[in-house]
Amino acid sequence: MNPHSVFLRNECVLPEGVDPLREPVGQRWMHLKEIQASVFDAMIRQAGWYSTWMPGACSRRAFGFTPERATRRALKRALNAIPREFNAAELDSVKVSRFPGFCKATIVLNPREIQQRSSVGNRGRQEPQNGYATYAGLPKV
Repeated sequence: MNPHSVFLRNECVLPEGVDPLREPVGQRWMHLKEIQASVFDAMIRQAGWYSTWMPGACSRRAFGFTPERATRRALKRALNAIPREFNAAELDSVKVSRFPGFCKATIVLNPREIQQRSSVGNRGRQEPQNGYATYAGLPKV
């Protein structure tokens, strides 16, 4: 697992012809093997869809007897903390600290939205009439 790895919710729909190799992570997520976010983003955009990075990084930490175990636990916790309205996440960073007898891992994920339409954060709401889009559901300033 490298920085800028991509994770998709199991129910995430992808454009036709985009079918990357995936491996399960927990019960609700899949890790895209060997594809970094920039490459995946290009694949999505080439298919005419949108892949949008969202604000609001999610950071979680966990402990384990090995760095791998601590990292796996922190990843699952961080993925479970991604709000339901986002169907993907990008790994920003992994930091592992070793202590006598245990390890601590901290994972930072950035939510992403993969969709066929270009509007972001407006599910169930009308598009703004003034040409200004809201960003991830936040009011414009």
